[in-house]
Amino acid sequence: MSTRSPQILALLTLAIALGAAAVPVLSHAADSDSAFAKKHPRREQVNERLANQNKRINKEVAEGDLTRAQAAKLHREDRKIGREERLMASQNGGHITKPEQRVLNQQENAVSRQIGK
Repeated sequence: MSTRSPQILALLTLAIALGAAAVPVLSHAADSDSAFAKKHPRREQVNERLANQNKRINKEVAEGDLTRAQAAKLHREDRKIGREERLMASQNGGHITKPEQRVLNQQENAVSRQIGK
């Protein structure tokens, strides 16, 4: 056994201890952020509207009231709103503010009016 073995063993032990101590903290933070983000009422409302609009667009295409090109444009607009919602949430600890929700709902209203034409 070399003279460095006790030092290496001590460093490895310290590294393992520090790593083990950090795991519960990191996993708890990730769980609480993802749980909060998924269950936040304002995010849920916005995302439920996007899902509902997606169904309405598909129904209108099936009924022949929208062309595939019109539907593709509306789907793109909805995806843009969804990306904006995720960006807003990422900047606010996993949720969106009431003013942000209002902006997103106004954008969804504009798309919704286009579906019903």
